Amino acid sequence: MPKVIAITGGIGAGKSVVSNILRFEGFEVYDCDAEAKRLMDESVEIHQMLCSDIHPHAVVDGCIDRKLVSSIVFTDVEKLTKLNEMVHSSVRSDISRWIADRAGVTALFIETAILYQSRLYSMVDMVVEVIAPKELRIQRVMQRNNMTRDEVEKRIESQNVAIDEKKKIKTINIINDGFTPILPQIKQFLAESEV
Repeated sequence: MPKVIAITGGIGAGKSVVSNILRFEGFEVYDCDAEAKRLMDESVEIHQMLCSDIHPHAVVDGCIDRKLVSSIVFTDVEKLTKLNEMVHSSVRSDISRWIADRAGVTALFIETAILYQSRLYSMVDMVVEVIAPKELRIQRVMQRNNMTRDEVEKRIESQNVAIDEKKKIKTINIINDGFTPILPQIKQFLAESEV
């Protein structure tokens, strides 16, 4: 079985930068955001739940209105929880299949902003946490996603959860503050982890 390593960190921290470097180094990375979107688009069950529990017009002509859904769930904890439970369950199943299909590989990476909330921590051997100052993260996401400061801060708040499981998994920090070079940190991590 491969060693399974999570790449996590809050929105705007730079998980994708680290993931892209790892891909360049020849590793496979499962992108939870991209795969969750794919699974949501394909799932009739998720479409039905979105229309019944989030908003009647959450899905129009088979397409999810992500802007509408986001505007609702990131201001309603109960609806966000319901959506997350369904999507996270689908993602965990998909990851299990993905790992099983790669049994001969030495290491696999899973990129996720919500490692603990999604309970994906139970599927990984260690964690790489990408860290950046909050203000820098806000600026990055505002520019990248054309979001307001308030929208970004709500996303950050929805990801902030204190969970005891964090203490139980070996974690390596990668600093992405715009000054500290990332590549040497990744090379050091790979060498020390023997992957």
